[in-house]
Amino acid sequence: MVEGFFSVINDGLVAIDDFIWGVPLMVLILFGGILLTVRLRAVQFRQLPRALRYMVKNEKGGAGEVSSFGALCTALSATIGTGNIVGVATAIVAGGPGALFWMWLAALFGMATKFSEGLLAVKYRRVDKKTGHVLGGPFYYIERGMGMRWRWLAKVFAFFGMCVGLFGIGTFTQVNSISSAITGFFDPEKNATVSILGMDYSIFTVIGSLLLALLVGLVVIGGLKRIAKVSERVIPAMVVLYVGFSLVLIFTNLDKVPGAFAVIFQSAFGLQAAAGGMLGAIIVAMQKGIARGIFSNEAGLGSAPIAAAAAQTKEPVRQGLVSMTGTFLDTIVVCSMTGLALVMTGAYQIPGLEGAAVTTAAFQAGLPFLPPEVVSFVLMACLVLFGFTTILGWDYYGERCLEYFSNGNMKTVKVYRWLYIFCVFIGPYMTVAAVWTIADIFNGLMALPNMIALIALSGVVVKETKDYFERLKAAGDEDAMEPHLPGDNWDIPPIDPLNAPDSDTAGARA
Repeated sequence: MVEGFFSVINDGLVAIDDFIWGVPLMVLILFGGILLTVRLRAVQFRQLPRALRYMVKNEKGGAGEVSSFGALCTALSATIGTGNIVGVATAIVAGGPGALFWMWLAALFGMATKFSEGLLAVKYRRVDKKTGHVLGGPFYYIERGMGMRWRWLAKVFAFFGMCVGLFGIGTFTQVNSISSAITGFFDPEKNATVSILGMDYSIFTVIGSLLLALLVGLVVIGGLKRIAKVSERVIPAMVVLYVGFSLVLIFTNLDKVPGAFAVIFQSAFGLQAAAGGMLGAIIVAMQKGIARGIFSNEAGLGSAPIAAAAAQTKEPVRQGLVSMTGTFLDTIVVCSMTGLALVMTGAYQIPGLEGAAVTTAAFQAGLPFLPPEVVSFVLMACLVLFGFTTILGWDYYGERCLEYFSNGNMKTVKVYRWLYIFCVFIGPYMTVAAVWTIADIFNGLMALPNMIALIALSGVVVKETKDYFERLKAAGDEDAMEPHLPGDNWDIPPIDPLNAPDSDTAGARA
């Protein structure tokens, strides 16, 4: 009876997910990325080397709560998560290998989107005089950039941002994937089980959820600075570990790489589908690839600019460049590793496997010279670390969304924090399919107001970018440039670029 109830709920969620992630939203996100790419003259390709340099070189004299690298690591902590291991697997299982191609395409255009988000976050940020927090993100560039009459749209974004944190990327998906990986390693046959609400769970699932909730509580209660400090230490280590492990698999199976790319491109354009099913195959691959791509790199979602706003910087464009490296590292580097492993080994075609089990099977097949237990342990460790840091980052995002939504009521923020820890605890007991569907739904609802704002403020982004590179060329070096945001003067009255004579000059005061 319980299983039947969950089945009905899951069917309803799938119907809502298909409606939200239909063609219109996918077109809007891709259109926004393409528009920004064209208007910015492909800044994500031309300036990628500079962006990678800025990523590891903190700016001197900038105002903010954390270093530029710390802000990026906070954003990456929320970005590089189980989506890179489990999300890629679910996308390829559901949409075929072609889903990876659409993830790449969405990421390449998404880098321009992420650049714009980071730029606008710093340009329109403000300091809360009561709490001392540096506040910024879509709600502020909607309110202060588009004008107060659009504040309702900012509130909509903040509401869905809270929901994504509590019920989507932040808790359920991460914890569910972490507990599945831990249980799959320590108790794959589920011999040691306990009954909860009529369903049997491994004792390792229960213990894992308790320990994870405790560790999350210890970190998130310390706020942004503690989250940033943990992220700066964990993120680089876990990326190096996972990418290194993946490169070993790829180089030991080099003969399969050309075939894997051929399968990916054929699948992306429906060439592997049966006669008459080509269009349907393309749409499914696009839907799963773009949805999971945004879940993973969060370009267009509007989450990363919340962290970017806290960076110690006086140059919005500089932080925009740093922000866009997050999408590059997340999808073009890390997700590609997982996707190639799945396609090269054919693990996505194994019936009965889902989530982390698919990726584990791929690495075990691709690394036969290593004991399966070693492969499982490394992947479990990566998944736990990826998921843990994502949980931390999304707590910060959710709190900032609620802080805006509640007009700075810190009592509600403290309640949210405890609710968040509770959701971390119950995450393992949600079904895998329902968890990812809920996450997709809230992602889409959160992305919609943010993409509207980015398109409306694209003229501001273009003007700021042009001004920055003109000043950089004149100075010859970024350290010799005149500061763009002098002092701490961030409380500027909002303007309305949609009513301005020239949208490219809107928001010129900073």
